[in-house]
Amino acid sequence: MISKQKKGVRLDQISKIYIDPKTNKKFYAVNNVSLTIEPGSFVTLLGPSGCGKTTTLRMIAGFESPDEGEIYLGDQPINALMPNKRDTAMVFQSYALFPHYNVYDNVAYGLKLRKVPKDEMNLRIKRILDLVELSGMESRMTNQLSGGQQQRVALARAMVVEPSVLLFDEPLSNLDAKLRVSMRTEIRRIQQTLGITAVYVTHDQAEAMAISDKIIVMNKGVIAQMGTPREIYHHPVSEFVADFIGEVNFLTGNIVKTDGSKCTLKIAEHEVIVDNPDSFPVGKECKVVLRPEAAILADAGALPCKVVLSCFMGAYQNYHVMVGNTLVKLADYCPVGRKTYEVGDTAFLSFREGCVHML
Repeated sequence: MISKQKKGVRLDQISKIYIDPKTNKKFYAVNNVSLTIEPGSFVTLLGPSGCGKTTTLRMIAGFESPDEGEIYLGDQPINALMPNKRDTAMVFQSYALFPHYNVYDNVAYGLKLRKVPKDEMNLRIKRILDLVELSGMESRMTNQLSGGQQQRVALARAMVVEPSVLLFDEPLSNLDAKLRVSMRTEIRRIQQTLGITAVYVTHDQAEAMAISDKIIVMNKGVIAQMGTPREIYHHPVSEFVADFIGEVNFLTGNIVKTDGSKCTLKIAEHEVIVDNPDSFPVGKECKVVLRPEAAILADAGALPCKVVLSCFMGAYQNYHVMVGNTLVKLADYCPVGRKTYEVGDTAFLSFREGCVHML
């Protein structure tokens, strides 16, 4: 697989139209989506339920057909190809393992369909089970495995046929929280080891941030933003994206003065100096996107506030404060040795330099 030429995926103005059974009207589940997934990259389609991410993945896999546009695998148009004729493999949310087969036979299934010679099949299965750390479990039945082990079998079965593109449909949603974290790390390790192109669907923001080279945030059938995890988190292009990725506060301000790359904002009748990389003009009302870890609580600062919640969370002190009529959430990480503010205390809120984004 490592020596195989890497292929990317390109969607060219793809749309999928369904009929609403209640109203009998057409609606776009995916609406005119164009994107390029580079060979060897790990791209995550992220968004709330009904945003079109799973439909997009299923169209790449061939389980759904686009009503408009064309899908390319490498340079090859694949709209007309059946799922088993595409150079892709899917890892499902439900694992979709064969309960009457053992681990070896589950992993071997796709190779047998392709009539791979037995010696080569044994070699490929051994190599892939080593990679997913299931060596020695070949004769185990799938009902004798833990959830994490079953997911590894499903992953091995998809990878052993050596697809150009590996597709994941919320593969970790059936696992408990701790196992999800370890399995997502494993999936990323395996993808990087093989250099395979991966397209991953999830509604879990932390999962997307942890494993992706690029995140594609979808909303109501269209792409809301594409970018690296850092770009999406620190420079969201809309309130929807900012609110969907991690915890966030929105403060409304008016620009009263600009000075190069800085500007003075009036928030709740108080002035604050922040970065202004987009050169917003004087007089513009804007939304300040403030992450909880980007705010500082102290005895002196820019915005007076009142503490309405103070909760020790181990790694950080969690605060909720009121700035005028606006609730702001803060996370004071590693608070040892610093003053702890209690409910009812008055304090001042400041912004960490370079950590404020304006919309």
